[in-house]
Amino acid sequence: MNVRLVPSHISMTFDEVSVNEEGFNKEFSQLSESDDDPISQWLKLAKGRGETAESDPVLLNLVVELHRKIDALEMFLKNEKPKRVHLKHEIDIESIGFEHFKISSDLFESGVEYYGRIEMPVHPKRDVAIFFKAVDASLAEITKIHERDEKEWGAYLTARERVLIREAKAK
Repeated sequence: MNVRLVPSHISMTFDEVSVNEEGFNKEFSQLSESDDDPISQWLKLAKGRGETAESDPVLLNLVVELHRKIDALEMFLKNEKPKRVHLKHEIDIESIGFEHFKISSDLFESGVEYYGRIEMPVHPKRDVAIFFKAVDASLAEITKIHERDEKEWGAYLTARERVLIREAKAK
């Protein structure tokens, strides 16, 4: 199998789907495009009613993100953590492709289905939920990802490729 991958350094937690399939599906839905924070719900409703038509979208997104940061800070001060299902393994992803990724150690069992959360280094920073199937001990194919997350994954991959091209030109 010939898969094109680009070096990347992002972290992921994962576990076999068979361990808690119902819980993983529930969390996957919660981490979906709907975003479970109140400010996202408010923004969607406001956009739907046309109340944001005359607003600067960049400024609006920055204000919303500032609100999220304040919420996160408040959670930190209260020692609260977002409710997430427990995932047994934590690993670094060393390279990514549009539908595949390779981890830094041989932890996968070929053909087994897994669920994972990837901490994407994008703005706004957030967890991306994925289901994937092991191709071999360190290579996986993404089988299920939300549409918005897939776009951000592709954008991150493209950005990594641009960095590599610039580095190659500099040499």
